[in-house]
Amino acid sequence: MRITGYRTMTTVQEWGRPVGDVNGVFADGAVPVPLVLVDTDEGITGVGLGPHVEIETVFAAIEGEDPRGVTALYDRMLRRTFKAGHAGAVFGTIGALDTALWDIKAQAAGEPLWRLLGGRDRGVPAYASGLDIGLTDDELVAVYQVYAQHGLRAAKIKGGLDIERDRRRLTLVRDVLTEAGRGARPGLMLDVNEAWTRKQAVRHVCELERTLDLTWIEEPVRRWDAEGLGTVGRGIRASVATGENLTGLEQFRPLLAAGAVDIVQTAVVWGVSHFLRVSALAHAHDLPVSPIGATPVALLHAATSVPNHLASELQDLHPPLGLSLDLHVEDGTFVLGDSPGLGVTIDEQAINAFRRPAARAAEGPHIRPEHAGRRLLAVAHHFSPTRSPG
Repeated sequence: MRITGYRTMTTVQEWGRPVGDVNGVFADGAVPVPLVLVDTDEGITGVGLGPHVEIETVFAAIEGEDPRGVTALYDRMLRRTFKAGHAGAVFGTIGALDTALWDIKAQAAGEPLWRLLGGRDRGVPAYASGLDIGLTDDELVAVYQVYAQHGLRAAKIKGGLDIERDRRRLTLVRDVLTEAGRGARPGLMLDVNEAWTRKQAVRHVCELERTLDLTWIEEPVRRWDAEGLGTVGRGIRASVATGENLTGLEQFRPLLAAGAVDIVQTAVVWGVSHFLRVSALAHAHDLPVSPIGATPVALLHAATSVPNHLASELQDLHPPLGLSLDLHVEDGTFVLGDSPGLGVTIDEQAINAFRRPAARAAEGPHIRPEHAGRRLLAVAHHFSPTRSPG
């Protein structure tokens, strides 16, 4: 079997409501989802979710190769890009191609990827994550009631601008999950997407912990700040979670060596091989791993094969436009199917027929605000912190 070519396309995750975080909000709830398809001479096509930046350069490392040698091909892609730096969107392109190769390898073996990787249990524990900072209180409750109906008993909300607003919203979500769980204490997490200084982080979380039991605080300070993350961790009771925006083991190593992280995260966009390597590094430090992503199907398969998986992020309960996934959510768990490979089916006609919206304004959760980390007071930003009427 040989790799013969690739195709790229972009679909969309249609939330039907505002989604975002402390850095910004997509008011229309439409989030682009780039895809990479890798073709072979035996008619098997692999699917990878991720960017296609500099893909011609990266693809040259694997063109004509046997896709089943995916681990060696992953390293070939890293070597091909080492001068420019295998980070950011380029690392995402490597991850998308890597995921597509794992998909091909499992399809060729006639097995779901979770089985090929050595997984025993097709169930992957999940937590709810609504990208919800732009919602009113009533909308927030309604969203998490739906998650609760699917058995979710842990949730991560977005916040970081206003202590009292975060306290109120965390309490609302806690009450929804407690009621659904018949009194069982839910897991509560807060994600602030690198918005704070070290002092702000400790002050904000300590105030919340006067009345709430937080499982973790996510990305309280900049992703590379090992000393700062360690300072935050020592100043609060909650665990510190980070890693979704780190690329390469060399970026994780100083954080783990400094004892600066309690929950090690990786994003689905970086690929399966990256997740497996980070999981092994975390396991060597007796730390759990937690995959991040809107459509984390590839890492769900991989999570079944590592001993230190904690829980995976469940964002939208519906897949992106034009994608069908062989999995479902039951009793708070992703349940993977038996389709060979990732179990992702793509309707290329539906994706190609989709009418792309006009270019976005220069704002949203993908852009760091000018004053991030330098706010002194609560900031309303461009969403309302008030309750909806009625």
